Amino acid sequence: MSATQKLQQHPVFVQAQNKAQHYVAQLDKELSKYPVLVRLEQRTQIPKSYAVLGTLVVVGILHTFNPLAAPVSNLVGWAVPAYLSFKALETPSDNDNIQWLTYWVVFGFFNFLESFAIRLVLYYLPWYYVFKTVFIIWLQMPGTRGAQATYFTILKPVLSNINNQNRAVAPTTTSADAHQE
Repeated sequence: MSATQKLQQHPVFVQAQNKAQHYVAQLDKELSKYPVLVRLEQRTQIPKSYAVLGTLVVVGILHTFNPLAAPVSNLVGWAVPAYLSFKALETPSDNDNIQWLTYWVVFGFFNFLESFAIRLVLYYLPWYYVFKTVFIIWLQMPGTRGAQATYFTILKPVLSNINNQNRAVAPTTTSADAHQE
């Protein structure tokens, strides 16, 4: 028996392989909810879970080359949401419209903030774009409602505070008050 065969029969290897197969099966079941991925699987004969995992690996590899990290991160943040926003506009339901409108507000706000401090952030956190991409994916996923959670916990309080300050009317002085001073 070769060393490779011994390794493949080792209980730890078998357990890890079974665990990986279990997670891939769960991912495949979850991805079956998306008709685009089902059609992709039918056309290419590549299991949708492998296609998604492969895409994530490619994105991860592209993130290791820093000049490509920012464009890849922004592509992840723009391409799929733009397509899904277009699709949401074509459906009669408002739930998907709320999801994507909230996503664009949060995505735009964080890109705006990023533009001010990117050099400082990259100095202290060289893998920033990896974290940003994971954050963007979390924002996009309807199951996590990341965009809505971020909006209601961070943006809405800040924007409400700014809006309330703008509504406050400054005390007015009359010309008589000015002459008395």
